[in-house]
Amino acid sequence: MRIIRISAALIVRADGKILLVRKRGTTAFMQPGGKIEPGESPAAALVRELEEEIGLRASPEQFRSLGRFEATAANEPDHLVSADVFVFESGDRIVAPAAEIEEIRWISPIDPADIVLAELTEHHILPAWRQTLLGT
Repeated sequence: MRIIRISAALIVRADGKILLVRKRGTTAFMQPGGKIEPGESPAAALVRELEEEIGLRASPEQFRSLGRFEATAANEPDHLVSADVFVFESGDRIVAPAAEIEEIRWISPIDPADIVLAELTEHHILPAWRQTLLGT
């Protein structure tokens, strides 16, 4: 399997809900973010991807590392994603789908409801965030 290096954001709104996105022509929801370009740091890649995908301007100083996780890629067969994941507290900033993003949803990290989640989100990022929230 090939490995794709990505950077992703766990964006937390003032009410505690987190943002998930769904790319055009796909079914799984995931954190916004994307591939890290050659010579680009994970944080710089995330700044670029957030502005492209949801119109959110951020700076690397606003990110807090959640960790690095690996999972089967949601939209690329026979690939793994290795993701540097950062927490970004957005307050009440307005975001909207752009570029390849077809839909956004704010969900409870404890009860994401009945939506299809990417493996990275469901089995790695959400559990890590829940542990942070519960202080364990």
